[in-house]
Amino acid sequence: MSAGLAALLDDVAALARVAAASVDDVAAGASRASVKAAGVIVDDAAVTPRYVQGFRPERELPMIKRIAAGSLRNKLLFILPAALLLSELLPWLLTPILMVGGTYLCYEGAEKIWEKISPHHHAAQTSVSAQGPEHEDELVGGAIRTDFILSAEIMVISLNEVTDEPFLSRALILVVVALAITAVVYGAVALIVKMDDVGLRLAQEGDGAAASAGRALVRAMPVVLSVLATVGIAAMLWVGGHILLVGLDELGLSFLYDAVHHLEDDVDHALGALGGVGAWLTNTAASAILGLVVGAIVVAVKHRVAGGNRH
Repeated sequence: MSAGLAALLDDVAALARVAAASVDDVAAGASRASVKAAGVIVDDAAVTPRYVQGFRPERELPMIKRIAAGSLRNKLLFILPAALLLSELLPWLLTPILMVGGTYLCYEGAEKIWEKISPHHHAAQTSVSAQGPEHEDELVGGAIRTDFILSAEIMVISLNEVTDEPFLSRALILVVVALAITAVVYGAVALIVKMDDVGLRLAQEGDGAAASAGRALVRAMPVVLSVLATVGIAAMLWVGGHILLVGLDELGLSFLYDAVHHLEDDVDHALGALGGVGAWLTNTAASAILGLVVGAIVVAVKHRVAGGNRH
């Protein structure tokens, strides 16, 4: 009896060691995958605040909560199963699907630029907070659609980092990545959009240095949100253009990718110690230019079709 119990305990201990090793592998894989996707994570955090800018303070956190829930739903219910299934059955299809998403991001960025420079936009624009729940729903839906593309990019980048792992480990790693990235991104977004309220409370209830810091924070936040909105537009063009640049290379159309790569090498050699930063900026600028060109074409076609339908 005691021998059997000892053998059972040994088996349990062995299983526990295997489970612990698996947890460590999943944690390491999730960490590696998240680091690789860090650029897109930053873009995601920069894009979202513009969707809640201008709404009443009491509506900001509920809107962010809705967008975060939609983002998690995107990742876990749609992107993760599709990415795992395609990676097993049709791995060649992932690149074209990502390129369609990249084109959508380019369109979104170019459309926002068009809205800023179009005279009709300024004439017709009304206060966001004065518009009803339908407009809030529309903006939340737009944020979730944009998040879908960025989330797909994050998840596919993460998947590419752990392709050598067993299927179950890959799935667990992507779940961990989805939960962690959603928490980080939307936690940061909530902090950003509520900083002006924090500043206002400090200015009203604090004294001395605290009150001064609160007033400075209140004055600074509109500028910060405006800058983030601009960064968000640039991020959509950059990420979308980069998806297209890499996708074309993977499909065998490498002339643009090779040209950018050679330009990066030239900048790297020319700048010496700052070569790495210069090369990254070169790639970023080239991707954004490609994104702007592709987005502008899509916007022009859309407006042409819409104009033709009105006639």
